[in-house]
Amino acid sequence: MKNESKQNPSRGARVSRRSFLSSAATAAAAISIVPRHVLGGPGQTPPSEKLNIAGIGVGGKGYSDLTSVASENIVALCDCDWNMIRNAARNFPEAKLYQDYRKMLEEQKDLDAVIVATPDHTHAMISMAAIKLGKNVYCQKPLTHTVHEARVLAEAAREHKVATQMGNQGQASDSTRRLREMIWAGAIGQVREVHVWTDRPNREFHDVYWPQGVARPTDTPAVPEDMDWNLFLAGAPERPYHPAYHPFRWRGWWDFGTGALGDIGCHSLDPVFRALKLGHPTSFQACSSLVNTETYPLSSMVTYKFPARGEMAPVLLKWYDGGMKPSRPEAVPNGVMMGTNGTMFVGDQGIILNNQLFPESRRKEFETPAPYIPSSIGHYEEWVSACKGGEPGGSNFDFAGPLTEVVLLGNIALRPELRELVSRQEFFWDPEKFEITNVPEANQYLKVQYREGWSL
Repeated sequence: MKNESKQNPSRGARVSRRSFLSSAATAAAAISIVPRHVLGGPGQTPPSEKLNIAGIGVGGKGYSDLTSVASENIVALCDCDWNMIRNAARNFPEAKLYQDYRKMLEEQKDLDAVIVATPDHTHAMISMAAIKLGKNVYCQKPLTHTVHEARVLAEAAREHKVATQMGNQGQASDSTRRLREMIWAGAIGQVREVHVWTDRPNREFHDVYWPQGVARPTDTPAVPEDMDWNLFLAGAPERPYHPAYHPFRWRGWWDFGTGALGDIGCHSLDPVFRALKLGHPTSFQACSSLVNTETYPLSSMVTYKFPARGEMAPVLLKWYDGGMKPSRPEAVPNGVMMGTNGTMFVGDQGIILNNQLFPESRRKEFETPAPYIPSSIGHYEEWVSACKGGEPGGSNFDFAGPLTEVVLLGNIALRPELRELVSRQEFFWDPEKFEITNVPEANQYLKVQYREGWSL
C-alpha cells in the first residue's frame, strides 16, 4: 500500500468510487448528529452510498437477481435478446439498454458492479472483462463453464481486489450453519461418506425446461429479429440458431451449459464443502446413462475422493442426478422420506439425512450445541456490503472458484469422448500442476478453445 503522506498534494490523490463508497458509509455513521433525511430519504441509504449496478443477462434468474438489489441504482440492462431487455426495463425504466456487454462496459464509466446471469459458457469472459476494469462482480452459479476458467477468474478477482459473490443463495442460510455445528460437535463421529442427489433433469424438467440425452437438431429456423445469435454464441463453436438452445434450454448442451451437476452442484455441495472443510479431490470418476457429444446424459453418478484434512478422515463424496439416489440406510426408518433432492452424511456414529440425525438412539444421546456461527446479513446484502468495503461475501470467488472446479471435474468424467478410453476408471487430479495425471487425453477438457474474436 502506498504511503499517502508521500503523494504530491498539488496533483491530488485519485480516489476510487469503491473507496469513496466505503468512506461515505463510515462518515455517515460517524456524523450521527446530521438527520438521516438530510443525507437521504427517511430510512433510506443516502444516494451517494448507492452502487451503480448493471445486469448482464436479464431474463429469468438475472431479473430476479436485479430485483434483489433494487435498493441500489440499476443503471444498465444488457442481454443478447431484446425481449429479455424489454421485460426487465419495465421495472428499471431509468436503466440504459444494451445488447452487447462489451459496448456497455466501454460506455458505462460510472459502473461499480455487474450481475452476470448469462448462459454458463459466457460467465467467465463477461466476469473477467468486468474484473479487469475494477468492477465488482456477482455471477450466477456455476461460476464458470470450465475448470480453467474457475481457476483464473478467482485469481483475477484476488489480483484486482474486487468484491465478488457466486449465486448460490443457500450459503447464507442458518440451516447450513446448524449443520456445521452438529458435525463439528461430533454428532456422527468421523464422516466417511457423503451422498448428494437431485432429480434434475427429471421428466418434468426434460419436457419443460432443458433437454439432456438428445441429439443436435437438424433444421435451421430463422434467428428471431430481436436476438443477436452471434452474441449468444460468444466463444462457443459456431452452430445455427435453434429454439432448442434459447431461451434457457441451453443448460443441457455441452457447448453452452454444465448439465444437472453444474446446475445444482454448487448449491447442494456448498454445505458439504463447508462442513467437511473440503479442498481438492485426489480422484474422481463417473457412470451414467447413454451419452452423446451434444448433451449431458439423462442420469449420472459421480464419485470424488478427498484426502484427510487435519483431524478429519478421508471422505468419499457421491453425486447422483436424473432420479438416481443412494439406498436407504438401516438407521433411517422406512417412514422417513429420502426426498427427490437430498444430502446424507454417513459417519462412524450415525447419519445426518437432510439435517436430521439418525438413528433415534443417537439423536437422544447427542447434545445439540447452542448456535454460535453468526447469521448472514443476507446473500445479496453480503455482496452489496462487500462492494462498499465490508467483509467478503460468503461465496466470494476464493470459495466459489475451488467449489466450481470440483463440480466441473465431475463433468469431465462424463465426457463421451473419454468413455472408450476410461470406462468407470478413476481420474487422478493434481491441483498444483493443474493436471489429470493418469489420463492425459482428459486434460484438453479442463479448458476450451474460444471461437475467433473471443477470449478471457
